[in-house]
Amino acid sequence: MEPLPPFVTHRVDNQPPEFAPRDLWRDDAALREAVVREGGGDFADALATYGALAGDEVYRLSFDAHRDRPRLRTHDRFGQRIDLVEFHPNYHRIMQVAIEHGVAGLSWSQLRPGSHIARAALSYLHHQVEPGTSCPLTMTHAAIPVLRHAPELSGWETKAVSPFYDPRDLPSEDKLGVTLGMGMTEKQGGSDVRANRTVATPLAAENEYRLVGHKWFFSAPMSDAFLVLAQAPGGLSCFLMPRWTPDGAKNAFALMRLKDKLGDWSNASSEVEFMDAWAYRIGEEGRGVATILEMVMLTRLDCMLGAAAEMRMALAQAMHHTHHRATFGKPLADHALMRNVLADLAVEAEAAIVLAMRVARAVDRAPYDAQEAAFARIATAVGKYWVCRRAPGFVNEAQECLGGAGYIEESMLPRLYRQAPLNSIWEGSGNIQCLDVLRALQREPQTGQALLAELEAAQHLDPDFDAELNELRPVLEGRATLHEVEARRWVEALAMALQASLLLRSDSPMADAFCTSRIGGDHGNAYGTLSRDFDLGALMARAWAAGAATT
Repeated sequence: MEPLPPFVTHRVDNQPPEFAPRDLWRDDAALREAVVREGGGDFADALATYGALAGDEVYRLSFDAHRDRPRLRTHDRFGQRIDLVEFHPNYHRIMQVAIEHGVAGLSWSQLRPGSHIARAALSYLHHQVEPGTSCPLTMTHAAIPVLRHAPELSGWETKAVSPFYDPRDLPSEDKLGVTLGMGMTEKQGGSDVRANRTVATPLAAENEYRLVGHKWFFSAPMSDAFLVLAQAPGGLSCFLMPRWTPDGAKNAFALMRLKDKLGDWSNASSEVEFMDAWAYRIGEEGRGVATILEMVMLTRLDCMLGAAAEMRMALAQAMHHTHHRATFGKPLADHALMRNVLADLAVEAEAAIVLAMRVARAVDRAPYDAQEAAFARIATAVGKYWVCRRAPGFVNEAQECLGGAGYIEESMLPRLYRQAPLNSIWEGSGNIQCLDVLRALQREPQTGQALLAELEAAQHLDPDFDAELNELRPVLEGRATLHEVEARRWVEALAMALQASLLLRSDSPMADAFCTSRIGGDHGNAYGTLSRDFDLGALMARAWAAGAATT
């Protein structure tokens, strides 16, 4: 062995190389297959471009964008109220790259079949490397169906779907592109938005109001406009409240403080007070919840995609580390117990993305297919509950694959770990999702029929799956009523049955392991407890074949 150079105390020859650059599209066979299978194959070139970009430039930019948290400046140096949130420059560059490549607008700017599927894949790729910016991107995307209830606001739609990002605090008339935020939650209401107390007083002009009140969670407060709920004379109603009024004045609301959050550090969330803020009503008075629910279905899909993305990135980091790090004379990934853990995580990650992309297809086809609309209506709640529920434990297991390095910020795993609980809370917690499933089954029987048709498409492909389907069938057929206290257990079983159905029908190499372990119960209470009868190396290779080939 050659002597060490002067002033060098040790050699480093057992550390993995940098993760980036990494082609997130090429390396993800399950995603590529799902995009084609669900109908988004025409967009493969655009997805390939963004997958390479996300795994290189966006990944590198994300660390400082996340570490240097947003700061609120309520006043300028002359004492004038300005209510500005300052971000690290990397945040704005990431937003620019994402919007230019359609992460917020592709579904609406490319009006052809498959656009929602492609946009879902873009969101999944983006969220893997910078989840904080996913919040304003998601809300801008999801606000479009709500805006369409007011055709006179078409100018806002045009700019929200444009490929231009402009972070300047200017009236929308002076910008080529805008972003949209949301404000629903108040101190006394939480998920019960009908308890909101913000008051909307009509003005002389049609559909114009003044808002007085507050929002306890006001998402992406530097957006150009916000969808908010307030109590009008006719009941809880939906409004578009811009940062600047139509006459070119700053709107009358004040950012009180930014939330000090567990994670999601690159994104700002705030508390706000409305002091006769100008707003424009969308939809009928008293129909605010029904109006804004079209946005919520899309944001819930993005929660599911986000959780799947966090799982995929955590798995990729664990695979990268264990294939390069040696212990006891061989790579970590070659040790039997580690192989079981990695294979088990790979099975879970693929099950998450196939369900999310199937829901994206339902959203894509819902406008002209009643059965797909019914499936989308209920499967978003089912998928959001289960996939988001699985993410925190999954990320923690991936952290452990790195050992102490997985607890260090530079590994990215702590960021993912802090982020992982958010999607199960945002847009309705787990109980809200399960109650929504019960409500849909009771009031909209076509949703149960759509779920049953989806499950029956995989009948006779696996005995464990068939047995589970028979357990679910009475409720889906309306022959049995599900009690609220049983809702979590039943929705969990339904979600895994949907994942099994999709894996089986796609002939995924993960299908047998998923059905045997998750449906059949041949599994422990932790990851890494698959039966030794499975070819663990093949399961690992399914998730990491392209990435391993480049190492």
